Amino acid sequence: MLKAMKHFLRHLLLPRHSNNQRAKLLHHDSIFLLVILLVAGSLLISTVKKQHSNVLGISVNVSVGDLLNQTNQKRAEAGLAPLTLNDELSQAAAGKANDMFAKNYWAHISPTGTTPWDFIHGAGYHYIYAGENLARGFNSATDVINAWMASPGHRANLLSANYKDVGFAVQEGSLTGDSDTVLVVQEFGSRSLAPAQAQAQPVVEQVAAAQKNVVPSPTPTTVPTLTPIPSPSPKPAETSSAQKVVEKPLIDSIFFTRAIGVALVLLFIVVFTIDLIFVGKKNIVRIVGHNIDHILFLVAILIIATMLGSGIIF
Repeated sequence: MLKAMKHFLRHLLLPRHSNNQRAKLLHHDSIFLLVILLVAGSLLISTVKKQHSNVLGISVNVSVGDLLNQTNQKRAEAGLAPLTLNDELSQAAAGKANDMFAKNYWAHISPTGTTPWDFIHGAGYHYIYAGENLARGFNSATDVINAWMASPGHRANLLSANYKDVGFAVQEGSLTGDSDTVLVVQEFGSRSLAPAQAQAQPVVEQVAAAQKNVVPSPTPTTVPTLTPIPSPSPKPAETSSAQKVVEKPLIDSIFFTRAIGVALVLLFIVVFTIDLIFVGKKNIVRIVGHNIDHILFLVAILIIATMLGSGIIF
C-alpha cells in the first residue's frame, strides 16, 4: 500500500516516463478534474455554511462597545475629546444598515436617492456637522477601526474635532453577492458648532466608505440649510451599546477556504519549479512550456491572497 502511494505521488508530482516526462498534475485532464472538484467543493461548503453554521461559518466578534472604545482610544491618542454614544445616531445607523440589506446596495446614497442625512434627520438628530463611515466583511472591531484609520477619508471622520456624538449599527446579512457578511455603520454628529469655527455659516458633511485595503478620499459637501427631511426608511431596529455579532463556528470558513487556496497555489509553484529544473537538466524541448510565466503568475496570486484580508474594499 505504501509503495503504491509513493508511486502515485511520483507519477502525480514528478516528471517520469509514466507521465510522458511531465507531472500528471500539469496535464490538461488533471487540471480540468481539479477545477470540477473545486467547484463541487465550493457548493458543498456553501451548503454546509447555510445548514450547519455552527460547524462551518465565519468567525466574527464585532460589538458596538468595542467599536466605541477603540474609536475614543484613537481620538485620545490624537488629543481629542471622546465621542458620546447617541441613541438617535445609533437608530439612524440601524436604519441605514437595514436599508442596504433590504435594497441590496453598498453605497452612501441608496438607489432611490436616500442619503445618510435622511436617516440622521429621520431619527430626530438635527445636526450642524454629520458624517458616516461604512465597513463590511471584517471579523473584529479592531480590524474595522484599523481599516478606517488607514484611510485618509475615514481617519478624518474618526479624528474630527467637529463631532461630539456617534452611533453604530452592527448587523449580519446578505449583501451584494456576499451570502453572509457583517455590516458596520458609524454615524457621527454634532448639534453645535466647533469652538474654533463659531462664526462659520455653512454645514460640512463628510462621508467615507470603508472596506479593507482600498482607501477612498471622499470630498466634503457644503450644505446651506438644515431643513429636516423625513426618513423614507422603515422603522429601524433598536440598537444599544451592547449590540454585537458574535459567531464562533467549529471551523472558520474564511480561513479554511483561504488555506486550501494557498496550499494549491504553493503545490503548483513547487511542481512547476521541479518541472522547470527537470526540463533544463534534460534539455527537453516542449511545445507547451512557459513554466517561468506560470510560476510568476502563481507567485503574484499568492502575494495578493496574502495581502488581502477578510474585508471587501469599495
